[in-house]
Amino acid sequence: MEPNGELNMAGRRQAASLFKAYDVRGIVPEELTPAIAYDIGRALVATLQPDSVVVGRDMRVSSPALAAALIEGIRDAGAGAVDVGMVSTDALYFAIGKYGYPAGVMVTASHNPPEYNGFKIAREEARALSLSEGLNDIRDLVVSGDLPPVVPAADRGDLQQRDILDAYAAHMLGLIDPTKIRPLRIAIDAGNGMAGVTVPRVFSDLPVEVVPMYFEPDGTFPNHPANPIEPENTAELRRVVVEQGLDLGAAFDGDADRVFLIDERGRFVGGDILTAMVATRMLERNPGAAIVYNLISSRGVPEAIASRGGRPIRSRVGHSYIKETMRAEDAVFGGEHSGHFYFRDNWYADSGMAALLSALEMVSEENKPLSQVIAPLDHRFRSGEINREVRDPEVVLAEIESRYRAEGAEIDHLDGVTVNFPSWWFNVRPSNTQPLLRLNVEADDAQTLAAKTAEVLALIEGNGG
Repeated sequence: MEPNGELNMAGRRQAASLFKAYDVRGIVPEELTPAIAYDIGRALVATLQPDSVVVGRDMRVSSPALAAALIEGIRDAGAGAVDVGMVSTDALYFAIGKYGYPAGVMVTASHNPPEYNGFKIAREEARALSLSEGLNDIRDLVVSGDLPPVVPAADRGDLQQRDILDAYAAHMLGLIDPTKIRPLRIAIDAGNGMAGVTVPRVFSDLPVEVVPMYFEPDGTFPNHPANPIEPENTAELRRVVVEQGLDLGAAFDGDADRVFLIDERGRFVGGDILTAMVATRMLERNPGAAIVYNLISSRGVPEAIASRGGRPIRSRVGHSYIKETMRAEDAVFGGEHSGHFYFRDNWYADSGMAALLSALEMVSEENKPLSQVIAPLDHRFRSGEINREVRDPEVVLAEIESRYRAEGAEIDHLDGVTVNFPSWWFNVRPSNTQPLLRLNVEADDAQTLAAKTAEVLALIEGNGG
């Protein structure tokens, strides 16, 4: 920082690269510094013009300093700051919606390695900012340095401390019927992240025995990365569930807005299958309602929604598209393969905790093992997401479309190229930030999956991969 407390020109140029499609993220302190955090606080107030901003943070080593600098920037811009301390991202969203704050910031880098940190920024009703809506304006102010002057001391915003976690827990339990949950034994892997703080509050009055794994918040992630979508990061959880004969396991990411389940046999349950599972619960309470799912989810998801009288609505991948579609369609629930689950009664914000509670309610009511509960929903075979670098994604996509259109496939362009055949389908979509194509394949049997995945990959790799 320069003597006047502002970023120098080099620091402003560096700040531009921190603004991603949906958040601010970078390595601390090489890329993201308290000086940048301070200016983001000022720019946020100049952009959204809130009278107060609620701020939460995760357990990363750099989070207290970044949160403190951000709060100073908010106050120096004339807005009040409400510090809710160390919370999960879905608890921060809860605070915005429940208490009517006009803006909020979560200091977190979610599942990224420990040297990273960042900010998830939302306005009223927990509406997340993106580069196409608000985040770009904050970026431009920070990069240009064209910020309003610091307000006089008499006009500086005040600072309040607020504990929201008991109210958050009550809200989460209000999304289900706790009386329907029977005694269960489950393992929860918090990954040394924020679920270690929120789970004890939420589960304190439920008849559920929790086997805690890595509940101690530790931003160095000493046991494994807090990214449960990678199989190696749930290996121990899967082992514990089987060895201790538990009903199921749950793994949260670092800021605890995402969750994945492990069945009683130690098998990973995909986010799309949990979407179908939660959707069935939501439709019991909201007959005929709309449910949103992203387009790389299993065909089993829209089938399950339709079979229970719901209205399945297909969306592009990404929370901004899911939330926008949910609001437009008055959908009660939305889910993604990535472990993000969105609830209308949660201000359309995502909550891994709400999804876990809904799953426990369903397992309890059906009185069956999780594997049997999901069996009707999960009878196809999926490749998972496969990334390949390509020189020119558009050329490769055009070649893929030409090849399979000639074979009589049904094709759409909602997000990349989706190719549909009766017994298998796939989607290839470009990355927003890298020269990558992301491939997802699903088939009715394992042999077709293996053959068709190899076939599409060969086409990608033979055309610039």
